[in-house]
Amino acid sequence: MTAVTTPHPAGRRTARDGFRQVLHAEWTKFRTVLGWVAGMGVATLLVVLVALLAGVSSDQKGSPPVPIGPGGEAVTDTCYFVHQPLAGNGSVTVSVSALDSSIPQGLGDLRPGVVPWAKAGLIVKESTRQGSPYSAIMITGGHGVRMQDNYVNDRAGLPGPVSAASVRWLRLDRSGDTITGYAGTDGTNWAEVGTAQLSGLGSSVQVGLFVASPQVVDGMGTTGSVSTAAFGDLRLHGGWTGGEWTGELLGAHSPTFAGFPGNGSGSFTQSGGRFTVTGAGDIAPAVRETLPTGGTLNDILTTGTFAALIAVIVVGALFITTEYRKNLIHVTLAASPRRGRVLLAKAIVLGAVTFVAGLVGAVLAVPLGARLARANGVFIFPVTPWTEMRVALGTGALLATASILALCVGVIVRDSAAAVTSVIGAVVLPYLLIANPFMPASVANWLTRVTPVAAFAVQQTLVQYPQVASHYTPYQGYYPLVPWAGLAVLAGYAVAGLAVAAVVLHRRDG
Repeated sequence: MTAVTTPHPAGRRTARDGFRQVLHAEWTKFRTVLGWVAGMGVATLLVVLVALLAGVSSDQKGSPPVPIGPGGEAVTDTCYFVHQPLAGNGSVTVSVSALDSSIPQGLGDLRPGVVPWAKAGLIVKESTRQGSPYSAIMITGGHGVRMQDNYVNDRAGLPGPVSAASVRWLRLDRSGDTITGYAGTDGTNWAEVGTAQLSGLGSSVQVGLFVASPQVVDGMGTTGSVSTAAFGDLRLHGGWTGGEWTGELLGAHSPTFAGFPGNGSGSFTQSGGRFTVTGAGDIAPAVRETLPTGGTLNDILTTGTFAALIAVIVVGALFITTEYRKNLIHVTLAASPRRGRVLLAKAIVLGAVTFVAGLVGAVLAVPLGARLARANGVFIFPVTPWTEMRVALGTGALLATASILALCVGVIVRDSAAAVTSVIGAVVLPYLLIANPFMPASVANWLTRVTPVAAFAVQQTLVQYPQVASHYTPYQGYYPLVPWAGLAVLAGYAVAGLAVAAVVLHRRDG
């Protein structure tokens, strides 16, 4: 029988103590080189100073206020609204037999076109105030029947376009704060599309017909549009006042107005129970192209982070290449023959110091830069405290991971200039390409999926909404990968670099 031996606990302690000694030695090296410590301080200052510059250089004073929805998000709340007050509970039913859209062409001319998210239907709205709670059932230009509420919620109903041969019937029922939407094809048989709970509606609400016609993607940009809908068979039940219908273009002077500018943006005619309504704009969450003057935490941090990235890459490369240049690497490896342990200790020290430098910079930069920007009239797209924390932590992690990648490349090439040039090139070139507004979206999205610049996704705060047509590109602040997945791309390069560097260190410098 073969005896089984168990490692003595003291042996494990000795191994742990040995690694701690290596870790302490690498930390001592780092903190005793003034240039490396100063480099990290410079990285922190760059993040903060560029954020302050971004805040000071912004100037949107005098701009009208941005509408804010019930959830605290920026919204666009513009449509042509034909309404009456409804006191208490009730319902409204209508048929829609046409929805035709036009898009600007040339010098003020209009041409027929398809606006996929043009909307025509029924809406219950707390008031005509911008950003007030609402629920609507509608036919759209390219997405069939939809029920939407409070700007961010969207549910699909009957598919297909509307026409004289394919009429859609819509119905909204109000019971307290509960709004239920129905759709059908004959006015008799109904399919429930959805139910919305709207808080704080009050006893009297504004209810009626609306038409909205948002921007459409047009080449590298977007253009406004105007749409006209034909309504018929209007039926009212419940606490209606029986007054005249009032028509008005809501939000025509809003900074998020995303429709067709000019006097042709809204009107209505009535003949018995039939209405023809023309409208522009949209009722939806605001995105970057509908609020181009808005700012984000990404705007405040990205340029400073990019500058700090260069500083930490230089320090990361020098942390190892200095030892090669001064022939000190043999002393280091003689003191700790386990090469992988030396590399890991260097990576931990460098990563920890860089993470703290980046985190401190972001924690200071975000509130200071945002405060200055707001003082200059810039609307900052709101974020939750958790998102703000993620941005700060992610900024530190981005810088730390990049510095470790530079360390690994330094081990492989053993030359400061070559290591710095290689890593900066791998980040700078893709960044410059995606910072070009004329870069095709497909190319920009590919670059931010597979290159180290994907890590900047960790700073994004904007949300892509499928019910809003826009250019969702990295240039606009929309990345194809979710924040931590983008950072994981850079981390993958760093892990691969560590593996290659460990092999090289063992075979070449052993």
